[in-house]
Amino acid sequence: MKIACAQINPIIADIKGNLSKIFEYIDSAKKEGIDLIIFPEMTTLGYPPMDLLENDKLIDDNIKAVNLIAAHSAGIAVICGYVARDILRSPSLLNAAAFFENGQVISSYYKSLLPTYDVFDEQRYFSRGNSFNTVSFAGKKIGITICEDIWNDKEAGITECYIEGRNYDIDPVEMLAEQGIDILVNISASPYVRCKNESKHQRINALSRRFDIPVVYVNQVGGNDSLVFDGGSFVSYKGRITAAAKIFNEDLLFADPFSEKEICIPEEDLGTVESALVLGLKDYCKKCGFKKAVLGLSGGIDSALTAVLAVKALGKENVMGVTMPSLYSSSGSIDDSVELARNLGIRIETVPIKTLYDQFNNDLSSVFSGYEQDVTEENLQARIRGNILMAMSNKFGSLLLTTGNKSELAMGYCTMYGDMSGGLAVISDLPKNLVYSLSEYINRNEEIIPRATIDKAPSAELREDQKDQDTLPPYDILDGILECYIERRMPREMILSKGYDPAVVDFVLRTVDRNEYKRRQAAPGLKVTTKAFGTGRRIPMAMKLSH
Repeated sequence: MKIACAQINPIIADIKGNLSKIFEYIDSAKKEGIDLIIFPEMTTLGYPPMDLLENDKLIDDNIKAVNLIAAHSAGIAVICGYVARDILRSPSLLNAAAFFENGQVISSYYKSLLPTYDVFDEQRYFSRGNSFNTVSFAGKKIGITICEDIWNDKEAGITECYIEGRNYDIDPVEMLAEQGIDILVNISASPYVRCKNESKHQRINALSRRFDIPVVYVNQVGGNDSLVFDGGSFVSYKGRITAAAKIFNEDLLFADPFSEKEICIPEEDLGTVESALVLGLKDYCKKCGFKKAVLGLSGGIDSALTAVLAVKALGKENVMGVTMPSLYSSSGSIDDSVELARNLGIRIETVPIKTLYDQFNNDLSSVFSGYEQDVTEENLQARIRGNILMAMSNKFGSLLLTTGNKSELAMGYCTMYGDMSGGLAVISDLPKNLVYSLSEYINRNEEIIPRATIDKAPSAELREDQKDQDTLPPYDILDGILECYIERRMPREMILSKGYDPAVVDFVLRTVDRNEYKRRQAAPGLKVTTKAFGTGRRIPMAMKLSH
């Protein structure tokens, strides 16, 4: 049997466009003499459609698309994800996979395990599938599962940070295996998380070894809002990966599922994180209708890294940097911004803010009479810059990229309506130390980010001789505490057991909690860690949490 894994990049709700891509891949597979082509989860709609699933016309159009796929499948078998209706239960939808053969829908399978952790909320929309039927094709019995359905095998060990919320009362794979399946297919829309693929390979290899069957895993690729899907579809047989698709690219992988020839999968490195961010930014712009981006260049490492990623995603001709010096800006910061722009080949504009800042202070002087200057005046500078950048965005039709990192966002070390202004926060899920590591990786062959930018002490430059470490703990310490608290959800006592200073831990936890209101108003960011700020972390703004 010859199969094809159709790893495509759908646009959410673009059924016409997604259908065209499905037909294109089916036609390519037919030309190669493929017996069975397999598409990812919910291919007709793209994943995740969220509350668009409440749009009846969209669901009807998706069901019509299934009939069109059936008509196009003459001469080849197809497995494709879609959304079905369930008229007997509420919610009235099913996350479904159809099996097509000879131009007809032969059967459908409905997702049984519906995740409700992190960014997933499937029980809001879908009823649970409760049948585990197999399909016979080419003399083989095939079991079809959808994404989460393969994540409840208690015998397949998996890294701790990827098992959140997985405590299901059934194991769909085991129930299918009891029927004597020859091949297990899993269609997925599994977003990228740093280092998750190692656990994914481990789990699926364990399934293929345990049940002595090939496991064909087909994953969606592309950026949808904050989520980046990495693709990486593969086939595992006898506990070994025997075929694999590209990561972060559309691909049509041809494979013999019963081949026992093992292939080598490269280990994940910092380049994987870079690819995730580039794809996320590129697709966000493309799918939202932006061709260009603008960002402020401060001479710091965060804006420098964001600019590099923007150029890789959009091309140097579509990226503009803006430097906005104040009386506190060092000549080095301006020079570093200019050097970065020169290295990247991007347009750079300079708009000094001293006159505007003086005007604000003058106009507010009577209102602020008797008050000492404080963070208010510091934030005025950030807000002036935010307005300038938004004006550039409006005038040129460019997406404004914010440049803050996860460490800053966690601690509220950012200004609402200032440096938080923008349409996409490209590196908001990168802790500061990962920003440094990725910047060094980018410079591995040549100096793109100026050395001075990497080496200088981080500073917002909103007052004389300001440094981040005047306000925040050293980033090595801060990032460690933040990982424990945000990504691993450790309580205070467990964090203290790691050897951190109790006063520092208390300061960090208290500061993270009280800045939730800022993060609720932040631009969407690209998720690359196990727990990013945004839809996957839902914390009340008005609360008083005791640690």
